[in-house]
Formats: sequence, structure tokens, C-alpha cells
Amino acid sequence: MSEADIENALDQETTITIWTWATTLTGIIEAFEKEHPKITVDVVNVGTGAAHYTKLENALKAGSGAPDLATVEYSVLPQFALGGNLVDLNTFGYGDLEDQFTPSVWNSTNLDGGLYELPHNAGPMALFYNKTVFDQFGIEVPTTWAEYAAAAKKIHEADPTVYLAADNGDAGFTTSMLWAAGSKPFETTGTSDVTIDLSDEGAKKFTDFYSPLLEDGLLAPTAGFSNEWYQGLASGKIASLATGAWMAGSLKSGVPTGAGQWRVAPLPTYEAGEKASAMNGGGGYAMLNQSPEQNQLVAAAFLKYMETGPGVQLSIDAGQFPATVADLQSQAFLDKPNDYFGGQDINKVFAESAENVVPGWQYLPYQSYANSVFGDTAGQAYIGHTSLEDGLKAWGDQLVTFGNEQGFTAK
Repeated sequence: MSEADIENALDQETTITIWTWATTLTGIIEAFEKEHPKITVDVVNVGTGAAHYTKLENALKAGSGAPDLATVEYSVLPQFALGGNLVDLNTFGYGDLEDQFTPSVWNSTNLDGGLYELPHNAGPMALFYNKTVFDQFGIEVPTTWAEYAAAAKKIHEADPTVYLAADNGDAGFTTSMLWAAGSKPFETTGTSDVTIDLSDEGAKKFTDFYSPLLEDGLLAPTAGFSNEWYQGLASGKIASLATGAWMAGSLKSGVPTGAGQWRVAPLPTYEAGEKASAMNGGGGYAMLNQSPEQNQLVAAAFLKYMETGPGVQLSIDAGQFPATVADLQSQAFLDKPNDYFGGQDINKVFAESAENVVPGWQYLPYQSYANSVFGDTAGQAYIGHTSLEDGLKAWGDQLVTFGNEQGFTAK
């Protein structure tokens, strides 16, 4: 489909529908509709996370009822793309936009030769830490995971009610930590051949470092984004978070009393001076193949506007961390101080992290299922029922079994 086809489509009365739980599209939609007055963009929130994906899967199985565009996180994209449910954006020539995006996120949207999203945002990892608490306990900002482990021990021994971090078994965090350690546990060749290895060298690095934190009770057994978790962050009982750049906005809105106390540092590494990071979170908007041709053309125009046009700055203004090279290299963006973080130029830390993301990571073509059974397998290590190493092995074994049951060739 050509640019002329898209331009012609924009001159016809059309309504496209987007399913998303994001609250940051309002300004982009208003600007796009003003520029294209015959177009209406409707946003529908059908649920968050798993609930959203379940409804999307149900519509796809039914053969009708799917939206034109839908939020699909990078971690979940393979299961929709490889299942043949999405439009390959190469149809619109969007493969030519590759140079506008950072390699790590572009790689996440390209699967088996198809392009299934234009990257909307990115979640390069960093260490968010409460400087007030660190100063109180004489904690230096850790640059290696060994220093991080020592800090966790020091802070908890000084006050057993305070923890360096919280983790009650989170699949997304664990996969990001495996990624940062250089592990490549999931590999899909073509659309059906899946290899799972949760005991490679990178995984061993992670378990050797992380197991003692669990076994010695050095992490708060608190679920992320629970009321208790927010209270811990606000009270200083949870002193740091290793997570994606999007947390900057979440801290500001969820822990307003922490303004001026928090700072951001590079993600620790296994060797001093090493450059290694990973992504945590992030995603884009996929086009569903149930969408009729006219709507696909309009949706394609909206995607380009949002991800490479005026919508990029509007997304940044709404709190999204960009996936676009131009913005990550912009001095205005990099030098922008953040008052919540004591005036620190936090974007510099995130941009450096984005450059240092370990290449070659893949998600499973059934990652949402994998995340759903993490607690029953690897998650048992967080309550002392197994070792982390054995828990990861059990997780991998279950994922192989499930993959074969679903028609994949998994091993």
C-alpha cells in the first residue's frame, strides 16, 4: 500500500478503534484529528495486562470484534505476531523507518522477517534509589551486583524493618535480570521451533548473585504496585528499585512525598566497568488483521504520526520514555532536569542504559502464559520451597511441555 493510498484514506470519513489501558494518547489523538478532520480515533479500555490480552485473544478466536490497533507489550508481541493475527507493517513500507529507532526496541518489534509494531516507548533499566535512606545508612550507590548484595545486607542488618529492595517473585523482573546477565533463555526459529534454556551461563550468573538475597531474607516479600509496596517506598522501608525508565513517572505519581529524595543510577553490572543493561517493560500498538483495508490505511497513518511525527514529543510530554534515536541524542532531552529527582538529569542515565542493552534477547511466543506460571515454579524459591536454580529449571520444563501441547516444537 502506497503513501497515496494512505493520503486518500485520510480524506474519507473513518473511525478507527484502539484498545489500550494507556492514559497518554489523548493529546496525540486530538492533534491527529485536528490535522485530519474526517478521522475519528476511539480509545477503549477493555482491561489492563492479562485481562486486555484475554479479550484480544477471544476476539481473534471469534474472528470478529477486534480493534484496529491494540496495545501489545514487546514481551507479548511474539504470541500475537507468530500466530498470524497481526498486519506486517512492511506492507506500508515502514521497514524503512528502522534507523529512527534504537536497535534494542526495533529488534523487539521484528519477528521472523515481519514488522509488527513501530516502537512506542522503551524501558531501559536503571537503579532508582532513595538518597535520603542511603545517606542515613551510609550506603554507597552500588555499581556492581556484588556491591548491591553487600548493601542489601548492611541496610537490613542495621534495621530489620528496612530493605534495599522488594521482590516476591516477578516474572518480568526476572526475565529482565536474566537479559542483563547475558542469558538467552528463549529462542524461536521460524514460527514453531522453540528452545528453552534457563541454566545457561548468564542464568548462572544471576542465580549465584540473587539466591543468597532470597535465602537470607534480604528482600522485602512485597508485591510490586500493591498498597504495601507504595507505603514501603514512601516510608523509606524499601530503598531502591531496579526497573525500567517508566518508573520515573510512576514514582512521581505514586510516591509524591518522595520528591527530592530519589535519584537514578546506572544498573549495576557483574564486573566493574562493564557495560550491560536490559529492557523492562515497554511496547507499542499492533494492527490487527481483522481491521478492514480502509481502517488499516488510517491506522497506519496514525501509527506513523504517533511514533515518528509530532506524536513523539507529545508522548514524551505525557511521560513516555522515547525509543527514537533523535530524541535520545537531543541535548534538550538529555539535559532536562527532573525536580522530583532533586534536579538530576535522569534522561542521561536512561539513554546510556538504552545504548548498553545486551543484544540478542528474545521472548517466547507464549510469554504471557510463561509469566502466569512463574509463581508456581520459579516463584517457589521466594518462599523457601526450592532453590532459585531449581525453580528456574522447573519453570523451563513446564514451558517446554506447554509449548509442545500448543503445537510448537519445544525443547
